[in-house]
Amino acid sequence: MLFSKYFRKEFPVIGQPFYILDKVDSTNNYAMEQVNTGTITSGTAWFAMEQTAGKGQRGKQWLSPPGENIMLTIALQPGMLPLSRQFMLSVAVALAAYDCFKKYAGDETGIKWSNDIYWRDRKAGGILIENVLRGNTWQYAIVGIGLNINQTTFPDHLPNPVSLRQITGKTWDAVALAKELCTCLQERILTLHPSNYTSMLNTYKSLLFRFEQPGLYRMNGEYFEGIIRNVLPDGRLCLEKDGILLELNFGEIEFVITK
Repeated sequence: MLFSKYFRKEFPVIGQPFYILDKVDSTNNYAMEQVNTGTITSGTAWFAMEQTAGKGQRGKQWLSPPGENIMLTIALQPGMLPLSRQFMLSVAVALAAYDCFKKYAGDETGIKWSNDIYWRDRKAGGILIENVLRGNTWQYAIVGIGLNINQTTFPDHLPNPVSLRQITGKTWDAVALAKELCTCLQERILTLHPSNYTSMLNTYKSLLFRFEQPGLYRMNGEYFEGIIRNVLPDGRLCLEKDGILLELNFGEIEFVITK
């Protein structure tokens, strides 16, 4: 069932217009500047052939060789979606990125909490959502999505990267896939409604990397084995450690990945 009128009175087509930027510091920064001018419409997308200062979660940099990967930002007006439910937008975006990548990478695609795209135990992409607020009003969500498409060599400090080309052995059209990603996002966003929150969250949890499986984590400098038991509607991770259930916010726990 579609709920476009809930998300916005006249919901736009995501990816129309679709701009290709030859070079930019960050598509999220560029989108934020355009939103602040007040001249763009919800659903506008920007694809960068090259980023000089791409942004990832927690201030990390997202580096990519020119033209090889998806570096995409979409500006969305959340409309009636309350700020208290912002994690559900993150869920919808993660599911859309999963849909797009899984179509070509196969069933071993998943989502690592909170919104990284994984293939097996390797990172294929990430999502960064930044909010534009006017008082208590959620004016815009700046949705940045990065997916590794054709890159085959990565910096040594990255523990576990993977690209679609490495998985499939094929070279892909990153721009065409970015437009397909917009369509996937459209489909997920149009079902974003309170009556669907539970089913969307359950779908998200069913795709989670390490869900209900023992894994190695680090918190406050301590390494330990834990099991992901749940993700709450506000996005907190429920992790079992020594028989005790911890409720953790993003940034409080580190997944330990070994090469």
